Amino acid sequence: MIVLNYIYFIIYSYLCVYFMLLRRKIVVNPLNTSQKLAFHGTEALWVLIFSTGTVAFSAPGLIDLMAIRLLIFEIVFVVGLIYAHNKPSYNFPLFLYTLFFLWMIVGLFYTSSTIFGIRVILKYLYSFLIIIFASAVVYNKEVAYKGIIFSRYVAIVCVLALMIPSIGNILFRGVFWYATGSAINFIGVAMMSSALYFYGGKKTINLLLAIAFCIPCFIWVFRTSIAGTFVATSVFLFFRYKIGSLPMITGMLILAVSAVFFIPSLHDKMFVKGDEVTLENFTKGDVETEDINTNARSTMWEWALSNNYKGKEMIGSGTGHLQEVSYSDAFAEFSHGGSRGIVHSDYVQMLCDNGLIGIVLFGLSFLSMIIHCFIVFTRKHSTAVKICAISAGSTIAGVLFTLYSDNVVNYSMATFTLPCGLYGMMLGLIKGENEATPVVEM
Repeated sequence: MIVLNYIYFIIYSYLCVYFMLLRRKIVVNPLNTSQKLAFHGTEALWVLIFSTGTVAFSAPGLIDLMAIRLLIFEIVFVVGLIYAHNKPSYNFPLFLYTLFFLWMIVGLFYTSSTIFGIRVILKYLYSFLIIIFASAVVYNKEVAYKGIIFSRYVAIVCVLALMIPSIGNILFRGVFWYATGSAINFIGVAMMSSALYFYGGKKTINLLLAIAFCIPCFIWVFRTSIAGTFVATSVFLFFRYKIGSLPMITGMLILAVSAVFFIPSLHDKMFVKGDEVTLENFTKGDVETEDINTNARSTMWEWALSNNYKGKEMIGSGTGHLQEVSYSDAFAEFSHGGSRGIVHSDYVQMLCDNGLIGIVLFGLSFLSMIIHCFIVFTRKHSTAVKICAISAGSTIAGVLFTLYSDNVVNYSMATFTLPCGLYGMMLGLIKGENEATPVVEM
């Protein structure tokens, strides 16, 4: 099966280069299946990249295909901008992200590991480049819809491969990202499906898919992605109903708390003492933080912060420093041989590596994207723009939350492709409302 992933990887890489250099690609119109359209090569490339965020091509061995694929993507984004027919957008949120990125580069000058620092920077660079590339390529609604629809097709295959071993182990072993990364990706798929339901004609299939992609995180009992889904859905409702959404969000919060106490698998994973912690204890305020099972995360965070953040709160210990430390013998001894290289919190890593300056710049850049999406959504724009705005804003919010207790940036292709891609498409479509040349009908 590992050999198959090498073959898949070669074919996929070839398609990326082929589409980038292609003058036009004939495709079926996603809004009218009886009609065919001519996409530019970079538009076809965008559909391929946006729809395959959950694809990993994991092949343990001498070659890290996932890391190579990330690098190929970033090279393709940069070179693809040369072939794009439009100029990329650049705004205040991207300016803030640029400052964050530059601050990470500064962190290379005082880190203990330049190599790990460069690896970390490349993972964060992906988010920036995918926004810029999408904003330059996606000027037509047909391209946006094609990407959204294809991403759902791939996500459906991913769910089947991960949940049905007889399918996944035979045809797709290692093809998709781990369930943790894929579950976070499904947050975006659920938000896109919800947006298509409310603003794309209220087709029942879209609503069913929105619900369906919220289910895996509950089946797998992934608390991080469950919480991220709740945050994303709450933001989605706020975009749509404004203040009127507060009763619905409150009701969802009550259901979420109830689920913790009445779904056995979730309850057992949430609390250290299991059945000794009840809903009655919670309502009386008798549940302490020590009762919550963090799978040793809180201890790990405390260790990382005390050794790599305290005393250098403003600037941290340098980009990539914590990852180097987490691969050390000292970390292995502390974690009793636990997973190396993983601290299960990107925010802790930011604090340790780049300090308060880094985490504030990162947080402000993405929070400003959410605010921008809300502003765009409330103004007069096309349906395609509104779908991208509400999907991007809610998905970014959900994914931002997951960074609290998972190493989300480590699988940035799975986790950031949809939120950042949707934001980039929104930027491109806004410019395209006045500037774009319609796709050619065939």
